[in-house]
Amino acid sequence: MYEDRVKSLLKDDHALKAADLETLKMQLLKAPSSLSSVISRQISTQQTMAAMREVGEAFNPLRTEAIETFELLENKKRLLIEAENEMYDLTLPLPAQDSGYLHPTTQVIRELNSFFRYHGYSVYEGPEIETAEYNFRKLNLPENHPATDQQESLFIMQPDILLRTHTSSVEARALTNLEPPIRLVVPGKCFRNETLSKTNSSFFYQYQGVVVDKGITLKHLKATLEQAHKFLFGEDTVLRFRYKYYPEVSPGMGVDMKCKFCDGVGCDVCKGRGWLEMLGSGMIHYNTLKMCGIDPEEYTGFAFGMGLDRQVMQKFAVSDIRKLYGGGVVYQ
Repeated sequence: MYEDRVKSLLKDDHALKAADLETLKMQLLKAPSSLSSVISRQISTQQTMAAMREVGEAFNPLRTEAIETFELLENKKRLLIEAENEMYDLTLPLPAQDSGYLHPTTQVIRELNSFFRYHGYSVYEGPEIETAEYNFRKLNLPENHPATDQQESLFIMQPDILLRTHTSSVEARALTNLEPPIRLVVPGKCFRNETLSKTNSSFFYQYQGVVVDKGITLKHLKATLEQAHKFLFGEDTVLRFRYKYYPEVSPGMGVDMKCKFCDGVGCDVCKGRGWLEMLGSGMIHYNTLKMCGIDPEEYTGFAFGMGLDRQVMQKFAVSDIRKLYGGGVVYQ
């Protein structure tokens, strides 16, 4: 009978009552009919010490198990009472937790994505291992162009498979696969055979932008870049547009920003010029549109490719591009 009561109480913690526990404990261990009394009577009827010892050794494990069972039940009951009495204020804020921070490059990508999405652009992606067709040919870069040489590009399998040298390769894919009107941006990694320095690396990020529609002109490109940079760096940002040759666009423009480190006076970062080259841009070349299957007589468009790492360096006052990808956890 006692064994059944103990098993029942062990199965249902909420059935535990302090009075029941104490009563059962008295009945099992201390009452005249208890287990302890039964053991004592059995021992007293034995004629020899050896027999008494044998009876004690047989019954003692039962008594020990009973005591341990009651201790377990009492502990469970105590914990249940403590839990019922403990009150929690669910309106209190959680304790502060230490957490990581987004990498500066990730922050700038997200900021630019939000700006361009607001203005109706889609965020597009493409492969980092690219074919020469999309990386060069469809961008009006012939086979003998210097950019196709091993000294500039990192080929995986000559002559057609390489690590993309610019996000313009994704532009070529988009122009080939999508129908105008097209408005998209492409953040991504690029790879070139560059000598490592404060402002150059063999691994870097670019942020490509492409617009193709009827009636697109150079003034749309200029306004877009000015608005994007003021959004990223503030209304006091000053840009400078100058003619520059790029095979995939015509006319092409280099875009410089007044150096944030020296306010245009000249420093190591801008190499004493007061201006830092931020991106290349221009109107998409007639041949590029044609090779990608878009009628250049009906549609025009612009493209730009930001050196994203330089945007990051200016925004976060990082003077050396190598610090961005050296593995140091120093940015907040």
